[in-house]
Amino acid sequence: MESPPLFVHCCHCRWCQRESGASFALNAMIEGARVTQLGREPELVTTPSESGSGQLIARCAKCKVAVWSNYAGAGPVVKFVRVGTLDNPDLLPPDIHIFTASKQPWVVLPSDTPAVEEYYDHENFWPADSLVRRAALLPLINAYRAAKA
Repeated sequence: MESPPLFVHCCHCRWCQRESGASFALNAMIEGARVTQLGREPELVTTPSESGSGQLIARCAKCKVAVWSNYAGAGPVVKFVRVGTLDNPDLLPPDIHIFTASKQPWVVLPSDTPAVEEYYDHENFWPADSLVRRAALLPLINAYRAAKA
């Protein structure tokens, strides 16, 4: 990752629980162009998603660990990097807990981190600089969506 992420989600939806095999998935959202590929090309695996639109999971070609995902809405324009795969995952705690309505009951959320029952409005939670970066991505996302249609 060549810059700080836009935002870090800790997702507690049942789909992320199933895919991660854990109680949640911790993803750092970042512009795809700000991620530099090191080493081997990942294996790209298309998987179903709860939305029905699917996602593309990039897995390490050697160990098969999921490194990032591209969701159907933004495709390769935005990568959801698995924080646990980074050399220093401690540097990226969650900015928000999402889909907490389906979190495991024994997971205790910190009181100093926002938490929402489902998803949220970016304008209400993202820092100003991330909103500016997101605005710059919107034309690329719209072009990606138009090309898929």
